[in-house]
Amino acid sequence: MNVTRFFQVTLPCTLMLGAVVLAGHQALEAADHFDPPARTGSDTNTVGFDIAADIADLYAFHDTSNVYLAIGFGGPSATNLPGFYDPDVLYTINVSNTGTRTDIEFPIEIRFGRDGVNPGIEVRNLPGESLLRGPVERNLTTSNGITVRAGVFDDPFNFDPQGLRDSRATGNLSFNSARNRFAGLNTTFVIIGIPRGLIDRGQPLDIWTSSARIRS
Repeated sequence: MNVTRFFQVTLPCTLMLGAVVLAGHQALEAADHFDPPARTGSDTNTVGFDIAADIADLYAFHDTSNVYLAIGFGGPSATNLPGFYDPDVLYTINVSNTGTRTDIEFPIEIRFGRDGVNPGIEVRNLPGESLLRGPVERNLTTSNGITVRAGVFDDPFNFDPQGLRDSRATGNLSFNSARNRFAGLNTTFVIIGIPRGLIDRGQPLDIWTSSARIRS
């Protein structure tokens, strides 16, 4: 399985373009839960499906000091359930910051494992760092100032799947803004904060992500 999300983030280092595109420090996001449904299930049934490999959201935003990347998966899930830390799924966040837009300068690889009964995370190919390991639900910091945290967070996605089904069936828009399938539920996230000096080369960043089950 290989699920991919792609979008562009522009840093305000090129004067007008950056100032216009990211005025107010808005986040850019790509979201697509339950896709493909034959492998990940649907909003009404995820039992027996591979939801650990289902990339739900990809977010990227910045402040004056850092670029933040966040990938969500394995949700939505009830708030009393633990995170999805499947050791047989490889998550990759690809970052292109020089050359052509499809060059991959930083193929950031994320995997989970266990230290006894305690889940942990391993991240490879961070800018200026080859490997970071540590427990989940804790801020992990590299020697060059990158911060990584894996854990369970409130699902930020807001959507009405029933409204989509009704719209398709009737041909009339039937969305209800008060009906949010993801309200009050959680998603597992990996969030990475990278100092801008390690990644900003004065041109737009292209970022896309994938998941792959490496062992059945």
